[in-house]
Amino acid sequence: MNPQFWWYVSRAAGVIAWAAVAASIVWGLAASTRITAGKPTPAWLIDLHRYLGGLAVTFTALHLWGLGADNYVHFGWSETFVPMTSPWKTGAVAWGIVAFYLLLAVEVTSLMMRWLPRRLWRGVHYLSFGLFLTGTVHGVAAGTDISNRILLVSIVVGIHIVLFLTIVRILAPRRGGTRPRPVAVPTTETPRRQRVGA
Repeated sequence: MNPQFWWYVSRAAGVIAWAAVAASIVWGLAASTRITAGKPTPAWLIDLHRYLGGLAVTFTALHLWGLGADNYVHFGWSETFVPMTSPWKTGAVAWGIVAFYLLLAVEVTSLMMRWLPRRLWRGVHYLSFGLFLTGTVHGVAAGTDISNRILLVSIVVGIHIVLFLTIVRILAPRRGGTRPRPVAVPTTETPRRQRVGA
């Protein structure tokens, strides 16, 4: 086996995890705004949003597993889960650890959405933006593939799409935010004529 196998696994899994987070945010923003011309959100759009979130968790776990299995840099429990303890790119790794905890918070509360107050769930779900930010900083600062032009262009494009949809989300009203207009009910009664004169 190639001695760098787990290092390659960790790098690839980290890139896929970032892409899944970015795509999940894009789909979530598309579903929560009127970008679909006011039509009801298709069920597949919500399902895809949830699927991408689960995919991000899976590949983040694989990313961490690869780091632990690789023998080039030692990543024990503290280096993997406690910020500022890694001797290798300390600050960059800390951003990734923060992103990991934000991802866990968003995913766990999403799975428990039925049992949580709506305001609490929504507040934690907004941490997705912080997750995207910290994950991006981690990938750029710690990633060894940032010199790859395709990856760099993908990151820049992903940032711009998320930024654009976030602005649309802020400026456009939410789905269900407007009350329906009252509809006039037709009646069969004819109005009485007023008597004129005495």
